[in-house]
Amino acid sequence: MTKIVIDKDVSDGVAAPRVPRGTGRRLHGAVAHKLGTAILSGKYAPGDTLSGEVEFSKMLDVSRTAYREAVQVLTAKGLVESRPKIGTRVLPRSRWNLLDPDVLAWAFAGEPDITFVRGLFELRAIVEPAAARLAAERRERSDLKAMNDALVAMRRHTLATEAGRAADREFHDAVLTATRNDTLIVLSASIGAAVNWTTQFKQRARALPRNPIPDHVRVYDAVAAGDGPAASEAMRVLVDLALDDTQMAMAR
Repeated sequence: MTKIVIDKDVSDGVAAPRVPRGTGRRLHGAVAHKLGTAILSGKYAPGDTLSGEVEFSKMLDVSRTAYREAVQVLTAKGLVESRPKIGTRVLPRSRWNLLDPDVLAWAFAGEPDITFVRGLFELRAIVEPAAARLAAERRERSDLKAMNDALVAMRRHTLATEAGRAADREFHDAVLTATRNDTLIVLSASIGAAVNWTTQFKQRARALPRNPIPDHVRVYDAVAAGDGPAASEAMRVLVDLALDDTQMAMAR
């Protein structure tokens, strides 16, 4: 197993910037973000063992407590495990909670793997059209209001802004909520995070190649009309077009 030194870039040995000092949750969150991003980017591969607690905390210029708490965060998300006399080891990718919103953020902090991105869209293509169909059959007035409010905010702010992307997340969340299926609703944070990060990713180099809001309107119209098949098809098209946009962004 390879022993990892966090403050050295694997590719060229240049010292990485130290984690800024802070206190409490903010500090160990910053350490967790740094380590999580490094793992998701492939700098630290499954089976690699991180440096010891004392060495790591000195390298990052943080307390041992902050480092331990950061490792606990990564452990809870399935990225690493710590064992006495062995240390902290990166777990196989199959153990990672890839739908955790933080893990998704770490994946998109660098250059995400196209296979991973395609997997996210395949998941969305399985879940969201079926959810839209159920939403059309079970939606209530409050659900339609939530979707419409999200559309209004998306138009007002555009998806080039955080406010617009937040409204986009709220739209997809409202569709899942309208299914009245608790097992689908628990996916809302993960689906919302996937929508958010892929939208940001598509705009890294230039504006979105097209306006996706009309695609959302077609989903809303079908759900409002109680037309399950039309809602499912509209959502399928929305997800497929979003994948096309993302693949174009990754090809640049």
